[in-house]
Amino acid sequence: MKKFIVPVLSAVVLTAASCGGANNSSSADSVKVEKTDTAAVAAVTASATDNVLTDAEKAEGWQLLFNGTSKDGWHGYKGKTTETWLVENGILHCVGSDTDKSDKRADLTSDKAFENFELDADWKLAAKGNSGILYLVTEEFDAPYLSGPEYQIIDDNNFPEKLEDWQKTGANYAMNPPLVAASNPIGEWNHTKITVNKGHVEHWLNGQKTAEYTINSPEWKRSKETGKWKDAAGYGKASKGMIALQDHGSEIWFKNVKIKELK
Repeated sequence: MKKFIVPVLSAVVLTAASCGGANNSSSADSVKVEKTDTAAVAAVTASATDNVLTDAEKAEGWQLLFNGTSKDGWHGYKGKTTETWLVENGILHCVGSDTDKSDKRADLTSDKAFENFELDADWKLAAKGNSGILYLVTEEFDAPYLSGPEYQIIDDNNFPEKLEDWQKTGANYAMNPPLVAASNPIGEWNHTKITVNKGHVEHWLNGQKTAEYTINSPEWKRSKETGKWKDAAGYGKASKGMIALQDHGSEIWFKNVKIKELK
């Protein structure tokens, strides 16, 4: 979740794309990001089997989006710097910030766009953290969330502001609250799966389905027209787009980020 600025052509100021507040376009994102005590987080190091495709996965069409050694295949959204994203010990690490200067950082965005796919990723979030995985992202807007839906990642239990259900981990952010609470405790790895297939989307977390929806269905249109994205004309419009890992000022670690395109 991240606060955002409306593109120049829009006359409406939208609310923050994440953090506390009611599900409308009048609340502001004023959350300050606290520096993480990294000593309190278990050592984050990839194993020999991380970021590696098996022969079976290769045969099934899986491809790595993160190779475990570099940020090859990724760029900062709209060319912004990616200096807050480091590759350490086989892990993709967003280092966070003492203050939430979101305009000076960038969501890490895949070079390649995808239409129908299954995306897998393992992630670990710092205490009080806030992040997300966006998909079907395009770059004609000021921020990824103005086009792409977001798989929400947040510290459900310790976030410093009250969370609405649609802000909790596994949600289709600001659209569909999670069906179940399935995240592991802070400091442990979680496994996410996102499936997009001809407009039908599923979110999975640690083997449990947390969201399911169909873009442009009557229910989806009703949620968009009455919620946070009602004035975001490009939200959910793209049938093909990039993957974006959100830098919201919090520390988060990723590994085993891979994708399989669906026919």
